[in-house]
Amino acid sequence: MARPRELVLSLLAIAAITGLYAGYVDAVAVPAASGLLGHALGILGFGLMLMTETLYSLRKRAMRRPRGSMRSWLQFHIFTGIVGSYLVVLHSAWSVNGLAGWLTFMTVVVVISGFIGRYIYTATPRTADGVVIEAQVLQMQLDAVRQEMSQPSLASTATFHVAGRSLELAPARRLKDLERQMAALRWARRALATWHTIHIPLGMALFVMAFAHIGAAVYYATLLR
Repeated sequence: MARPRELVLSLLAIAAITGLYAGYVDAVAVPAASGLLGHALGILGFGLMLMTETLYSLRKRAMRRPRGSMRSWLQFHIFTGIVGSYLVVLHSAWSVNGLAGWLTFMTVVVVISGFIGRYIYTATPRTADGVVIEAQVLQMQLDAVRQEMSQPSLASTATFHVAGRSLELAPARRLKDLERQMAALRWARRALATWHTIHIPLGMALFVMAFAHIGAAVYYATLLR
């Protein structure tokens, strides 16, 4: 089974960042969150996470002239979410005190929640372009196969389209595959609905805390001087 491209790229990016970070720590010290490098890590990480939160959502709502497939945007969403979160953790300088500590903790929680959502997403029957197969389409195909099986003269091997692929399957096998996809679709929709009720509030809480942290950092670093 091929490894998900976005996860491979995320691991490569994290490995490169870790190498540079470890070299700096070995030569100088752990970069303080309030220092130049610490601020750079935080700004870049927050920027990537902000892109994670907004761009994929905008693509899902794009009705006119959508750019790129949903699968490509999801891969970008996952990549920026993982790398951005890692940069935010490095920005914390491994401190878990106060608001910054809670922000780091929430970042990890949201990333874990994102991995759970990705698993549910991949379990949903989709076309080759990554578009969710509609329940109505599956139901129509199920009805057609059941009708075919009720007529022995038609119950023979034939070409059938499943998830964007043309397959040569006997009616009984096609029926089993369609019923499996329908069950998977129903489970995934229930799971995604539950996941959204948890993940979206977590993401909103994370960004509220992030903006509060940024505001406090600007206040104490500049206005009180």
